[in-house]
Amino acid sequence: MGRPRTNDETVKERLVTCATEMLATRPRESVTVRSLAAGAGTSTTAVYSLFGGKDELIREVRNRAVAGLFQDLSAVPASAEPLADLYALAAAYRRWGREHQHLYTVLFGGVQSFDPSGAVGAGDPIGPLLSAIDRGVTESVLAGEATSIALSLWVTLHGVVTLELAGALDAATAEATFRSTIHATLRGWTTPAVFRSLRRADPAP
Repeated sequence: MGRPRTNDETVKERLVTCATEMLATRPRESVTVRSLAAGAGTSTTAVYSLFGGKDELIREVRNRAVAGLFQDLSAVPASAEPLADLYALAAAYRRWGREHQHLYTVLFGGVQSFDPSGAVGAGDPIGPLLSAIDRGVTESVLAGEATSIALSLWVTLHGVVTLELAGALDAATAEATFRSTIHATLRGWTTPAVFRSLRRADPAP
């Protein structure tokens, strides 16, 4: 009779969960194989046998964050209105960040940072956003270079979400701020004709 398998999927998930929390709340250099194993209630051997080492475990955490955000943004259906689609994508991004706070911090900074390495490829979380922006430019709804528009929207969105997750905004303020800033950012990138029509529909400053 063989020895029971102890380093199984349950242990693997505990290690990923532990690593995610540690990477979101402390500097990377303080996250060691020993601390990961202790936090997950397992041995250091499990880190090597299940992942190959600490760096590979950290890569697994980041890959899950990328895949999770991509999945949620890709699930946003396209409509005939590029601006409405971009707002829906922004809302999905915010929702994912609120539901996965540690993964969000791991992916986008805080006390933890990552050097980009390797192409994310077809699973790039920004892919759905760029597709919607490209459509907006093609349909003369948006004016500008797609990457610049995407960066502008992300900077605005990231700022709001980061403040919300940090507790700097209460629920009502966060909701109102999200709506107004995302709409204002999108409106700022519209073509003159679309901008005038939006201002007529929404005369608020």
